[in-house]
Amino acid sequence: MFQHDPNLNPDLSITYDAIVIGSGAAGGMASYVLASHGMKVLLLEAGKKLPIERELKSMQWPYDHPRRGEMPRSDHALTLNEYTVRPRPYAKGMRYKHVYSYVQGWGGSDYSKNIVVDERDHPTTGTPYAWVRARLLGGKTAIWGRLALRLSDYDFKAASRDGFGDDWPISYKDIEPYYDRVDDYLGISGLKENLPHLPDSRFQRSNTLTRGEMMFRASLQKMGRTITPYRAGVTTDGLKHNKYRSKCFGRGACDRRVGGCDIHAAFDSPTGLIYPAMDTGNLTVRTNATVYEITVDKNTGKASGVSFLDSETMKPYQAKARAVVLGASTLESARLMLLSKSSLHPNGIANSSGHVGHNFCEHVMGPGVTGLIKDLVGKPHTLDDGRPGGFYLPRFRNLGTRDANFLRAYGYEGESGMGMFPGHAFSTPGFGASFKKHVRDYAGAFISIGAFGEVLPRYENSIEIDPVVKDRWGVPVIKFNYKFGDNEKKMVADMAAEGQAMFENAGIEIIGVDKEPLTEGWSIHELGTARMGNDPKTSVTNQFQQTHDVANLFVVDGSTHVSASCQNPTWTIMALAWRSCDYLADKLKKGEV
Repeated sequence: MFQHDPNLNPDLSITYDAIVIGSGAAGGMASYVLASHGMKVLLLEAGKKLPIERELKSMQWPYDHPRRGEMPRSDHALTLNEYTVRPRPYAKGMRYKHVYSYVQGWGGSDYSKNIVVDERDHPTTGTPYAWVRARLLGGKTAIWGRLALRLSDYDFKAASRDGFGDDWPISYKDIEPYYDRVDDYLGISGLKENLPHLPDSRFQRSNTLTRGEMMFRASLQKMGRTITPYRAGVTTDGLKHNKYRSKCFGRGACDRRVGGCDIHAAFDSPTGLIYPAMDTGNLTVRTNATVYEITVDKNTGKASGVSFLDSETMKPYQAKARAVVLGASTLESARLMLLSKSSLHPNGIANSSGHVGHNFCEHVMGPGVTGLIKDLVGKPHTLDDGRPGGFYLPRFRNLGTRDANFLRAYGYEGESGMGMFPGHAFSTPGFGASFKKHVRDYAGAFISIGAFGEVLPRYENSIEIDPVVKDRWGVPVIKFNYKFGDNEKKMVADMAAEGQAMFENAGIEIIGVDKEPLTEGWSIHELGTARMGNDPKTSVTNQFQQTHDVANLFVVDGSTHVSASCQNPTWTIMALAWRSCDYLADKLKKGEV
């Protein structure tokens, strides 16, 4: 057995210090922190361990693949229209052998088909929702978008500013030291901007902005706005303390697949957290472990462990621990809590408040603008695609007094510059020498932005357990009760209008505008189904992600976020998980859990 191979036959006769469910950003961080504190940890992951390097093959050229990287015709990726009009479960009645989420409609889909789940095995019901899932060691960190942003007190104390919802029970100063730890341990590239609403990280070398992006930045500064180089969870200088990761050397391969980094310059949970945790000798990893219940000691009311199935043989097992840590992802963790009913917890474990599954929020996407910078047409070519991302335009709405007809805010991701393959070639008419010259002349002159906006946390936006439909393993599935509201619709209109205005102000010719929201779930940033708070009647966990009802049950993923903010959540998830597991380890050592 190789050093980091999972143990499919762990000793289940012993009581571990902690069982961690899920191996993505949250579960990986929990495992690393607890194992580093000397705790004996059992990590359970529903999927298998995949050799990502052999899956992604990011340096393989399209002509070396029989279908230029695309899936076989028997497989299908759901489209925007299908998410809207097809009844749920989405795959039911479809003629395809395998049905995947929309991300498999991107380029190189054959390289990621083993990473994302098959909708036939993992159905959902209820309202439309584009739920992207990855069941493998590392979860969605195998293909995440790499944008690593901090929240600020504009987010943690948003309710005090605009009167909607609740403040988080923490402030920026509580989590700042843990953001610093995540930065230093995992690596992040970026440029200091000294913006109070987008706190700076402890950055490694930043990627550079292209000529077009610098022109846009200069124009925005006159408006009191800025774009900053993409703050990527990527090590650009290397990490001396981690032997499993390489520094980024700009291969230009980041966009050739659905996502992922097969040299591990971009953070992923296995090489960044799980392998170092295994090196302590304190972490046991069991893959192919589909957990379907958190068990309870009837005498104490505490969690006693979990029940799980082998994902391939369907054989049932039980594991015991002094503490259970949920890091299965926002929706899967809430699903498991709701499934874990008992005489002590008739509405699901840790759900006396009735808030598990509720206050579900995320980011609304869709509006965006594409433009042409005429001054760059025909200019000499530059190498611009050796970057993990382009730029980020932070929020500018509602920072002081309310200056919009909606609450909260949005930001944009964008890019400009030359790539190895110019995407506009497909829509360029003509052929021959004149066609080639036109494609080359315009290759670096395009610029685009796309918005991500905060969805307000509303109690009625929720998930529940479907009473009839089950997944491949016989586990009842999620039923969605979720849709965007009036605030999101007003925000979407402003996203498109402001995007156009910024381009026009910069002298950029607008060649395309998207004004409509994408299907709920498109952002892949699910948050808030087991929110933290000080009041056990209106929240599920305390500030350390310890459930109010069950002292030895912790929920360390995006479930506990009180609001979505408009910044990507991965770095916050890991900073909170580190903080909470420091707390849990201390309590375990003192025998107080």
